[in-house]
Amino acid sequence: MKVLVACLALLCFCPSACCAQSPVAPERERDDLQVFIHGATFQMGIDASEIPRFQKIFNIDHPQLLNDELPKHTVTVADFYLDKHLVTNSEFRSFIAANPRWDRSKPSESAKDDHYLIHWSTPGAPNAQSDHPVVNITWHAAKAFCQWEGKRLPTEVEWEFAARGGRAALFPWGDEPPEETRANYNNVVGTTTPVTAYPPNPYGLFDMAGNVWQFLADEWAPYRATLAKKQTATDSSEESPSRQATPLPEARRVIRGGSFAGHPINLWLEYRDSHDPNNPREYVGFRCAKSPSAKTSP
Repeated sequence: MKVLVACLALLCFCPSACCAQSPVAPERERDDLQVFIHGATFQMGIDASEIPRFQKIFNIDHPQLLNDELPKHTVTVADFYLDKHLVTNSEFRSFIAANPRWDRSKPSESAKDDHYLIHWSTPGAPNAQSDHPVVNITWHAAKAFCQWEGKRLPTEVEWEFAARGGRAALFPWGDEPPEETRANYNNVVGTTTPVTAYPPNPYGLFDMAGNVWQFLADEWAPYRATLAKKQTATDSSEESPSRQATPLPEARRVIRGGSFAGHPINLWLEYRDSHDPNNPREYVGFRCAKSPSAKTSP
């Protein structure tokens, strides 16, 4: 996690291993609440020469805080579906009802700390309302929910491509600075808001900046390490150096999008951060993706 005043603190702990669960969610309206996104080739990241520009835009004194966005590189994303909005408390309650192993009050195959779904202990709390994003969940619980729905967590490439909405801009809405009518950030509200409270991006996706950080499928690694890993996987020379990231006991996962307490830089479409997969907190949620093979493309 970056040491940055604009960033929220490190993230949390809960069920670490996938538990047995009901294999399939019942058919319901949620399957109509995804956007089909045509894949393409595009560039992620920034060049080192661009760092002074972004320092000025986001008022950052220390250029090393932008190292995780280096370097600019070309990626290709296939067609996919993405949920229009973050998974809500109401939707996660349906998952818990069908899969009680993931209930806070039930024993689990893996440990949960006191933060797992803790906001549900105070029904009147704003972040416990049915149409707010579910928070205080682990990466494993998010993955299990998506699998139950016949979906999966989105990749980082998919997430950024979708968040851009077909444009090359600083934020999901364009290059205009963040302000309180565009996103829930900077503790203006101080907690979560309903998942459709702010205008969607051009693809019809809500909360691609602000409200809560979003767990993604990817293990955390600097772009350089990821690119080096791909290079060594296709290079037959034994002399080719490997620059893979040092493995962690359990890899942190990429999070994107910023949160209700995030600063403008956290809402920037290129901004990357990571979170402990077993550390549920009130500022991390998720949405699900789906591959076209599981659905008929429009």
